[in-house]
Amino acid sequence: MAKVTIYSTPTCPWCQKTKEFLRESNVPYQEINVAADHKAAQQMIEKSGQMGVPVIDVDGQIVVGFDKNALKKALKLGA
Repeated sequence: MAKVTIYSTPTCPWCQKTKEFLRESNVPYQEINVAADHKAAQQMIEKSGQMGVPVIDVDGQIVVGFDKNALKKALKLGA
């Protein structure tokens, strides 16, 4: 199973949709609240080049935003 980390904020609707998609796909994930953790926010920016959330790290492969097709591909889920 892939190691999945989602960088998110509590008020982000796309973060909620991403987490919902991961739960529905039975994909365990670690959530990091970048609004509360400045060091994690810097780490997210270094990994993705983006300041916006969500940023999803799937075994080192970065997906920016709620992109269902990119997530399925990164997670090797059926179409």
